[in-house]
Amino acid sequence: MNPDDLASRNCTACEGGVPPLDAQTVARMLAELDDWQLEDGTAIRRRFEFKGFARAVEMANLAAWLGNRQAHHPDVTFGWGYCEVRFTTHAAGGLTENDFICAARLNALLA
Repeated sequence: MNPDDLASRNCTACEGGVPPLDAQTVARMLAELDDWQLEDGTAIRRRFEFKGFARAVEMANLAAWLGNRQAHHPDVTFGWGYCEVRFTTHAAGGLTENDFICAARLNALLA
């Protein structure tokens, strides 16, 4: 699967009952995303670093905007000089395709 393909897709509603992706699929999909890291086998995370606070806030707002557009909301933490964005599918108890779609779309917005 090409990350550009992921970036052109939309998330599908997840209300539970969707199993998380297996470790092999997660590893394959993660390898196609620049700068994202696996966290505890159940989430993917990317850290953005900036000079100053305003850019970190803008990044947090961009991630929140994307999450609202896709109805798949990330966990975002930020402070002076950094913003971390973390995707997981709480209803599945791990990673689903939605997490990789959102990560790819965020990467595409920054390209």
